[in-house]
Amino acid sequence: MKNGASRSCSTTCEERRSMEERKWEEKEFHNRLRDKTLRKNKPDYEQLTSNNKFYLITRRSRDFINRWLLQRCCNKRALDYCCGDGGFAILLARHGAEAVGIDISEVSIGNAKSKAIQEGVGNNSRFFVMDAEELQFDADCFDLVICGGVLHHLEVEKAYSELARVLKPDGEIICGEPLVHNPFIQHYRKRTPHLRTEWETEHILSKDSLELAENYFGKVDVRYFHLATLAAVPFRNTPVFKFVLSFLEAADGFLLRLPFLKWQAWQVVFVLSQPKKPVIWEGALSC
Repeated sequence: MKNGASRSCSTTCEERRSMEERKWEEKEFHNRLRDKTLRKNKPDYEQLTSNNKFYLITRRSRDFINRWLLQRCCNKRALDYCCGDGGFAILLARHGAEAVGIDISEVSIGNAKSKAIQEGVGNNSRFFVMDAEELQFDADCFDLVICGGVLHHLEVEKAYSELARVLKPDGEIICGEPLVHNPFIQHYRKRTPHLRTEWETEHILSKDSLELAENYFGKVDVRYFHLATLAAVPFRNTPVFKFVLSFLEAADGFLLRLPFLKWQAWQVVFVLSQPKKPVIWEGALSC
């Protein structure tokens, strides 16, 4: 037992030395967050998930992403990029896709595999522990990719490059991401460092991040979500929550069309297509 523990520690130390510190911190943070035993420690669980209350108002962006995926996924090969517990991959597999999920967190991948079997989609879904910035897939592998709130955990240019490489020429990627420009939201992020890694806090997507995508994709289609709807959060446990949320969603439908307000949104959903493939010069080495 003692020797086994020593070998495990040695392996862990070697793994850490071979991995960039930011990636190690992301992996360890999400291993802890996804560990099912966390729920047994109520104070820690409530502290690490205290921002879940805000996601109760994301109905409009969530429905948009789900509709977009379900309209396209049947008989397609789809990648759930940084899949967490595999929710999108399982949804896609349930609706006829050949789904693949990858994540740096081995705990998340274990959860995703178990959940896929429980949901009856174990045969048409696969999950791998993998570095999202160095995907172990050939070029032109996927018809669809879903990036659900993950790009700000990565070096975004490396992510765009890899996504463009593995996407088929006629494929599409949908991304849902937070934005950095609202000072009140960013102040909340700075005040709650326990909810995210330092890298995540400092790399929330910006207008420049979206413009950078144009270096890797011929088409970038952007929509903005959740500004007025944030005011519904205090009503979440009251009978009027759905009414208040619907009213504020309608307000956002107007406000987020305004150029000077749209960048103050909490979240953005954008679709990437027409991947720009690297030019293979004559005489270059084949891979």
